[in-house]
Amino acid sequence: MKLYDFKYAVNPMRVRLFLGEKGIALDASAGIELCDVDMMKGEHRSADYRAIAPNGLLPSLVLDDGTVLQETIAICRYFELTHPDNPLFGESPLQQATVEMWQRKMEMELMLPTAMTFRHCHPAAKMLEDQVPEYGKKMQQRAAKRMQILDKELDNKTWIAGDDFSVADITAYCTIKFFKKLSDLPIEADHQNLQRWYDSINQRPSIAWL
Repeated sequence: MKLYDFKYAVNPMRVRLFLGEKGIALDASAGIELCDVDMMKGEHRSADYRAIAPNGLLPSLVLDDGTVLQETIAICRYFELTHPDNPLFGESPLQQATVEMWQRKMEMELMLPTAMTFRHCHPAAKMLEDQVPEYGKKMQQRAAKRMQILDKELDNKTWIAGDDFSVADITAYCTIKFFKKLSDLPIEADHQNLQRWYDSINQRPSIAWL
């Protein structure tokens, strides 16, 4: 199978970290060929890549039978089901529902406004977006508020969805790691719970996949 990836994009980063947690090597030993698509050079808009992913988005996973999977969480779920050890979407019905809830919160309430801050305010994103700086600034305020709330939510728990590391942590971590400078959204000095959580992930072996 082939995983179409771009190192300097947050969604491919989420998939790589997920694979790292699963211990799935990004090489021939796991049957995965990593294919780089340089978004900053516009390669995601090329006819060759559009034939794989008509919307031009990354990542994409092409299975051995030619089936194409897009969307980060869909790709992660595929690997969750094919490699069930060390579950990252929960095990019991309640755990799975809880992880799904927090994953969605992190994606929509943290990742989306943070990404929109970058796309509408950063000079490097001009080729990616018809920028509206005023909108970007509003999204920056929303993202900063969500990080403050997340700090409070982590006050009495180790991981975002509870006792176990999950895909919700992957989404939030990759968002903060990738965008903290690009969107001018650092972890504030008084966000001690958030910093503790972030530092804990930095110590995980899966970070090597990034």
